[in-house]
Amino acid sequence: MDNDDLMGGEAVIEIVENQLAENNPPRVKETLMRLMLEGIDREEAIQYIACALCVELVDVVNNQAAFNEQRYNTNLNALPEMPWVEEL
Repeated sequence: MDNDDLMGGEAVIEIVENQLAENNPPRVKETLMRLMLEGIDREEAIQYIACALCVELVDVVNNQAAFNEQRYNTNLNALPEMPWVEEL
């Protein structure tokens, strides 16, 4: 998968759906439920989660860094706010 495919959207959504199906990390499912309880529909909530995931994927791909699950969880907790957008 090249950088364009990775950030193409569908692949990221698929990763989120896989995380939900496997309940790994559990914070993804917790975040989905929280966002839906806040009145955000499932599709939009998945897109928010995908945005948080993209922060990690960009770092992994561009910097050959390890996936930072702690930062991912922090970003999931911030949703629907996305304070990291200025960093991208």
